[in-house]
This record gives sequence, C-alpha cells and structure tokens, in this order.
Amino acid sequence: MKKIFLLPIILFSSYILISQNMNDSIDQKVDLLLSELTLEEKASLCSGRDDWSSESIDRLNIPWIWMSDGPHGLRRAPATNKAGYGDQLPATCFPTASALAATWDVDLIYDVGVALGEECQAIDVNVLLGPGVNIKRSVLGGRNFEYFSEDPILSGEMGVAYINGVQSQGVGTSLKHFVANNVETMRMYMNSDVDSRTLHEIYLKPFEIAVKKAQPWTIMACYNRVQGEYGTQSSFLLTETLKDDWGFEGIVISDWFAVVDRVQGIKSGMHIEMPGVNDVNDSLIVEAVRSGELDEKVLDNIVRDILTIVLKAEKLEKENADQKIEEHHILAREVASESITLLKNDNNILPISKEKYKNIAVIGEFAVNPRYQGNGSSEVRPTKLDNVLEIIQDEYGNEFNIKYSRGYDLKDDNNLSYIDDATTIAKNSDIVLVFAGLPLQYESEGIDRTHINMPNSHNRLIDEINKVNQNSVIVLTNGSAVSMPWENNTPVIVESWLGGQAGAGGTTDVLFGKVNPSGKLAETFPVKLQDTPAYFNFPGEQGNVLYGERIFVGYRYYDEKDIIPLFPFGHGLSYTSFEYDNMRLSNDKILDNEELVVSLSVKNTGNIKGKEVIQLYVSDEKSSLQRPKKELKKFIKIELEPGEEKEVSFVLNSNDFTFFDSKRELWIAESGKFSILVGSSSKDIRMIQTFELESTQEVPLNFDEYTFIKEYWDNKDTRGYLIEIVPNWIGQFVPEGKSINDAVFQDFFIDHPVIKLPYISNGECSAEDIHELVRNTDNITFTP
Repeated sequence: MKKIFLLPIILFSSYILISQNMNDSIDQKVDLLLSELTLEEKASLCSGRDDWSSESIDRLNIPWIWMSDGPHGLRRAPATNKAGYGDQLPATCFPTASALAATWDVDLIYDVGVALGEECQAIDVNVLLGPGVNIKRSVLGGRNFEYFSEDPILSGEMGVAYINGVQSQGVGTSLKHFVANNVETMRMYMNSDVDSRTLHEIYLKPFEIAVKKAQPWTIMACYNRVQGEYGTQSSFLLTETLKDDWGFEGIVISDWFAVVDRVQGIKSGMHIEMPGVNDVNDSLIVEAVRSGELDEKVLDNIVRDILTIVLKAEKLEKENADQKIEEHHILAREVASESITLLKNDNNILPISKEKYKNIAVIGEFAVNPRYQGNGSSEVRPTKLDNVLEIIQDEYGNEFNIKYSRGYDLKDDNNLSYIDDATTIAKNSDIVLVFAGLPLQYESEGIDRTHINMPNSHNRLIDEINKVNQNSVIVLTNGSAVSMPWENNTPVIVESWLGGQAGAGGTTDVLFGKVNPSGKLAETFPVKLQDTPAYFNFPGEQGNVLYGERIFVGYRYYDEKDIIPLFPFGHGLSYTSFEYDNMRLSNDKILDNEELVVSLSVKNTGNIKGKEVIQLYVSDEKSSLQRPKKELKKFIKIELEPGEEKEVSFVLNSNDFTFFDSKRELWIAESGKFSILVGSSSKDIRMIQTFELESTQEVPLNFDEYTFIKEYWDNKDTRGYLIEIVPNWIGQFVPEGKSINDAVFQDFFIDHPVIKLPYISNGECSAEDIHELVRNTDNITFTP
C-alpha cells in the first residue's frame, strides 16, 4: 500500500541560495540609489507612470516595471499608456478562479501559475495582478468568478500554489484585494462592517496563509473601507498586520483609482498609487515632508521597498522567452477537465459510450457560443477558443449521430421560440446534452447580482427537455452558484464553471469518459437565495455592509442552522467509488506544542481510475466562545487505479485548533476535546476520531473595570483583591459560621461591571480603588 504525506511546502535550496545572493546585491544598489534621489523623485516613485507601469528615474537608471491584469490569464495592453480593453495582446485564457478552486489540486494550480509566469516573461510583464483570495461571502457577489472559495483555508492554499508557480518564473504577483472586498455595490466607498474576530478568522486568513507561505511581491489594497478606514490608508492592515504580524516583504499597490488620502497612505504603508494620472498626489507627499507632517524616513522606507521590487523584477527578466501557446492550450484543457464538478449522475447516465448511446442531441447556444470567462478587468483575449459542438463533432462524429439545436437566445432571456425545435430533436435522441447557465451580463465586476436565477428561457428549456427524454444532462456555465428549480426532475447535472478557452474540450473529455470527473464544490449551492448566510446583510445600505453572519460563512452557516443546501461545500461525484478505512491518530492526547498526525487509507473500489479529494475538518466539542460545528483544515487530492489503496497522512498543529480572541487580540487553542472528521464533502463525513488537547499557552486575564464582579470573585487569582476593597459588602453574603471565601451571592448583585461597585457597596470603595483593582490584575495569566 502506497503512502502519501501532505507536505506544507517544497523548498528548493539552490534556488534560495541564488535568491539570497541576488537580494544582497540589490540591497546594496538600493542603498546607493536612495542616497542620490531628490525628495521630488522619491515622491514620484510612489505613483505609477501611466496605466500599467511604475515610475522610472532616467538619470539614475531606475527602470519602470510593467503590471498586467489577471488573474486567469494576461490582459496585457498594447502599451503601458493604453487601457487594453479589446486591443489587449492574445494570451492563454485559463479557467477562472471558481473553476481552479474546484480542482482542489494545488499541484495543478502551481502548474497554471508557472504557465502564466512564462507568458508574462514572453510578453514583457513583470507583475501579474492576481490571485484574488477574497471570500465568497454571498452568492450574489458580482466578482465571485474571480475568487476561489467561501472557505479561508482552501482560498489561501490555492493562492499559495498560484503565487509560487508564477513567481518561480521570475515574475511577481499581486495578492488581492486586501481585504474584506466582498461586494461590488458602491465598492469605492462601502464600509465592510466586520467584527475583529470574523475579520481575522475568515477574511484575513487566506491572505495570511498566502503571505507566510509564498511571499507575493505585491499586495493590492482594496477600494472599500474596513472597519471605517479605507484599505489604502489603514495602518492596522498595511503595517501592523502585513508587515509586523505576518512579515510581508513586498510592496502594497493600490487598486486602480482607490487612493483617497495619499499622505496618510504613505504613513500607513501603501507604496504605489495606481494608475499614474498626474502629479497632484506626488506634490502632496513633498509638501507633507517639507511641512513636517510626514517624516522623510517613513518615505525613505517606502521608496526602499519599491526599489527592491523594481530592481528584482529587472534582474529576473528573460529575453526571447517563449509564450508556449499550444502547450498552454493543452494545459488549459486539462485544468478545465479537472475542475468539472459532477453534481448528480442518476442511473450512471454518464459517461457517454457507444455501447449505451448512438444518437446525441446537443442543445443550447452556449455549445457554439461559449461563455468562458467573467466580465470586467480580468477579460483575456484568448489565443484560440474551442466550442463544445465542434469538439464533439471532430472527436466523436464518427461514432455517434450528433444533432444540434439552439434552444435559447443569449441576447433575449425571454425568447422561447427555440424550445420546440430543441424538444423535437431531444425526443428522438438517446441522450441530450443541454448547455445552459448565466449569460455574460449576469456576472460582472462593478455590479452585484440581485438573484441567483438562470434566464427564464434556460429554465423553461430544461423543463421541456426533461419531459421528453429521461437521459437529460444539464451542463452549467456560470461563475457562481445558481438556483435549479428543475433539479428534482433532472438525472444529471454537470457544473463546468467558466472553463477558459479550452473549457469546451475539458467538458467533452468528462462527458465522454476520457477524464473521470474529480472536481468538488468550493462554495455551497443553496436551494434558494433566502437560505444564504448574508441574505439580510447584502449588499448593504447607505455605504455600510454589516457582516451580521459573523464567522458563519458558507457551509459553517448551513451546518449551524441545519439547512440542507442544494449541493454542499466539497461535493462532487466520480465515475468510480472510494472507500475510507483505518483512520487513526498518532495520539489521543497532545500538548498544544506537539503535532497530531491523522492517517487513513483510501481505496478505489470501482472499475476505472479516478481521483478523490480527502477533506479533513476539525470540531471543537466545547469552547468558551461560539465556534462553527466544523471547519476545513486540510485536504489532499490523490489518484487511484481500480482496486488501488493508498495511505494518506495529515499533520496538524495548534494553529488548526485556535480561535481568535478579539478582546485579548490573541489566537487561542483551549484545552479540551476535539473531533477530527474526514470525508468526501462537508456533508459526506466518512470517519471521525476524537482526541484531547492540553494547552500550555499563557493567556492574559485581561480584566478591566467593565469585567463583572462575578468574574473577579470566581477567579482564584483575583478574589483576594476584591475582598480587600469591599470586605463588608461581601460579608453580608457570608452564611453564619462560614469564612468570607464562602460567600454566596445572588446573581443579580454580582452580574454588574466592577466599575459600579462604589455605588453598589454604598461607598465602601472608590473609583480609584477600582482602578487599583484593575492594575493589580494586569499581569495575571491563565492557561485556557
């Protein structure tokens, strides 16, 4: 039996050594340049030169670098001062992030990153503006196709693989949009009103994972406000969190036209304002230094970081690099096939084979006019574009009779005139492939959806096809979840996402069994919009969006509310079957500074080769704070031949058991029992084991004047201080013949903040006594 271990990161020692030598050389040059720059030149480096490039200083031979939109391909403009909409250079259009995440395959996403890096080098791009790891808080998010998942761990690990792949080619990435950029409505002003715990556990977490494991060259600051402060000028986000807590080594660039207060942005750690339009903000920086408002040393540190990245990019440029167009198209097809998510396959209708079927109906305009990417700044001009009908005809036309019908009009949602012809063809076919979903205008950067319905013509077409053929296969094209009112009457549902330029080939490979589907949902598909976590708080109002669901995002919410979704997070079927067995833990009790190894065996019990995604969730059986019923912590994708069995191992540490205590501003792993749940989806848990965690963490008590009297009394380390200031008041609650430590209180009298004790005790203590009480407890810690 083969053994597989989940490794956190692959290190290349020779690459690290070369990088270190290069960094030493760059540091020396940066020091010299910084000493020769004028104040005005320093300020100019803090904004772009034009639409897509950083500023240069010709007299000192400081180059500019080229940035290009991504993330699933390059939208490289013909020149840095051109917008690049419609006239962008051709580049491979890979599946969008929602599809990439559905692969759950970090090795494959790394390969996509490598390919993107190669294309950047070939067409002179230094920094690719991606990936986007914002959380899919609501199914209505207009930009959901550009983000990975509703889960922070999956989002973060996908981001790590993407960044490492791109940057392995000497090209930088821009991790975006930092942070809590989860709504397109009023995005230039909207305030993400999110509590501190939720911010850390859900929205910051994928960025933290990516920064610590991959060190992107740049991070893109968001348009929106976070807790009332614009992301481009938040010292908490850009300095305290990024630099101080996470050790970020790169630079922060603004989203395009996101800057509001340039001087405050410099103070907070925002390096480059994009795009470069004029020198107004540069002048404000110069004036702030001269007036003493801005310390020039702060500006110097910003410029030092900028120069480091610019010189690094210049050194890593490759001449005569090959864009590898054909090779990357083949990869794009593979990635698309790996992302295909088989949601339903009653009676094993799929895969298509000539033993089962002869006459195939292909229905739907998407089959000839594919929607393969999202709408907005990420639009890629593909090097080529496949469509399903041509692929099926070219590759399977000799084996099957194939007929096509348009089914609907992509330009008119309510045009039902094509349905009759479609049903006629479907009635006389052995199997019907219906390609339906969301037209381009339904999902776009800059606007949010108002519903999750497919066009009326698509839904009506599916209803009518289901009436005349029992072998209907609905192939969906969409960047985020949709409702499916016809699901009960549909035997097969295939989610093909926005599959990129080769998505048609990837879809065909799965339909005809050349590829066994292995995609899994990276987001929950609800039955109806009203079931979703953010239903009452999306998109917000009057410039504020309340994150009222708190940490209960995605599957966490459905678990807590016991709502059965249409298709759960992590769900995805295969043409084979897998058996989980022999789960075991390395220990049944560990200290929080020890690792826990979770092992199990997985066997392919079917007749064909297939891939399975093993998902590991953690559940805290009892916590001092409310926690989700389970949370994804680890995952791995493996391939198994028929009858083959492999052992899989996951290594967990205390970070996998923590929650964020916003009062203490600490990650805490409490002592207690935890369950490890392993399964094929968030709702298909195959095995459970329990262990006990013993904490060694010293956590500050953090009592203050608003801590209840009861807490001071119940804590053995603070009770004495309380007795010192109000012995007579406490004495009235002491039973006869007992000591003061045996006082028995009615809850009403001690369920008050201690700041009220001077009043409650009839003046036995003063306000200063309360302040002294708090000071006396400042250094007390406990083990949770």
